[in-house]
Amino acid sequence: MSVSVLSPSRLLGDVSGILQAASLLILLLLLIKAVQLYLHRQWLLKALQQFPCPPSHWLFGHIQELQQDQELQRIQKWVETFPSACPHWLWGGKVRVQLYDPDYMKVILGRSDPKSHGSYRFLAPWIGYGLLLLNGQTWFQHRRMLTPAFHYDILKPYVGLMADSVRVMLDKWEELLGQDSPLEVFQHVSLMTLDTIMKCAFSHQGSIQVDRNAFHQNDTIYSLTSAGRWTHRACQLAHQHTDQVIQLRKAQLQKEGELEKIKRKRHLDFLDILLLAKGHDTTASGISWILYALATHPKHQERCREEIHSLLGDGASITWNHLDQMPYTTMCIKEALRLYPPVPGIGRELSTPVTFPDGRSLPKGIMVLLSIYGLHHNPKVWPNPEVFDPFRFAPGSAQHSHAFLPFSGGSRNCIGKQFAMNELKVATALTLLRFELLPDPTRIPIPIARLVLKSKNGIHLRLRRLPNPCEDKDQL
Repeated sequence: MSVSVLSPSRLLGDVSGILQAASLLILLLLLIKAVQLYLHRQWLLKALQQFPCPPSHWLFGHIQELQQDQELQRIQKWVETFPSACPHWLWGGKVRVQLYDPDYMKVILGRSDPKSHGSYRFLAPWIGYGLLLLNGQTWFQHRRMLTPAFHYDILKPYVGLMADSVRVMLDKWEELLGQDSPLEVFQHVSLMTLDTIMKCAFSHQGSIQVDRNAFHQNDTIYSLTSAGRWTHRACQLAHQHTDQVIQLRKAQLQKEGELEKIKRKRHLDFLDILLLAKGHDTTASGISWILYALATHPKHQERCREEIHSLLGDGASITWNHLDQMPYTTMCIKEALRLYPPVPGIGRELSTPVTFPDGRSLPKGIMVLLSIYGLHHNPKVWPNPEVFDPFRFAPGSAQHSHAFLPFSGGSRNCIGKQFAMNELKVATALTLLRFELLPDPTRIPIPIARLVLKSKNGIHLRLRRLPNPCEDKDQL
């Protein structure tokens, strides 16, 4: 019986043939993919031919137009050059149409298009699929269930809790500051707004602003990359802390015999929207930029302070009823939100074709970005848009219904907008009664577009402690 043995040369020839076949298959697949991308790009070019934009590279899109952290400056430039909308090519086969016209905004926000998956999917590991990320009927059911949580009767008692958290922050500032010493305020404000949510949503005792052991590190390795490990640790950290607070609250309610009654109250899903949806960072962004805007406009700041002092005195007590009695302060808050919208943009993916009032149209499948920052800085909507002018919001002033969208608009507007506006007013009022705000000329904030509007170099203010009227009387 004979046994055939493959010679080394024949074996190498077989391997070489397999590699050649695999190479040809890979080349064929790459060619098919290239053709698909080419055809898709041609479809996009035809679909967007009614919308002019700056020249773009066939592969790299508008990358040359985008310097690091210059997105907002680029949006302002395009707003002035291209009416109503402008395509932004991310790369050769991917584009999103940026909208910054109130009529265009009204059309899109009046529809039920889903949120752009590519823009929001990175949030899912952090917050899960709650009200922010859901679409369609599931979103509608959640929204309907959560709406009672934001009834006025529910929100009224929260004003006192907000004031408590703000006072803790202001007390910390007094300890940290020397005369005219600068302070980066965003970090402090962000912690304060989180503190407020913990108190309002969970009746959390104490203050996470002064609890040094509120968060604990988790060293579980998520991936081999440093960014992946950091993200995994941060997610674990966030979930562990919220789970801990929830368990403590449940234990307290169980002990008090109230858990079953509480479970039947739909408004307790406040957690889903405030802590696990947009979160406290949007409110923190709004408050920080409001304080900066007032610091850079001292006359408006002083007029707000006079209004608040006449209403609250030393601010020892601030209630729900006070919040509607500070019209000039509210005008300044709205103007700051116009200049510095907490959420600079919102993504949508068109589920059906759309035609805008000027006759231009977009087909199904196109991604659009509703640029709230671009809208608020559009000179055709807001004359001299870079000027801080609170009288734009004076009683009786005429505005397009979708010219001012700090909390978005339509059916998917921010469900917690009244809660947020209340917190903005409380924080602004109590801060102005305690401190005079001044800018730090050596560190002017550079706005950058993230999930919320932040500053590349922080928001640094110089604070001067104001005399307490009660203290002056005691000395007399």
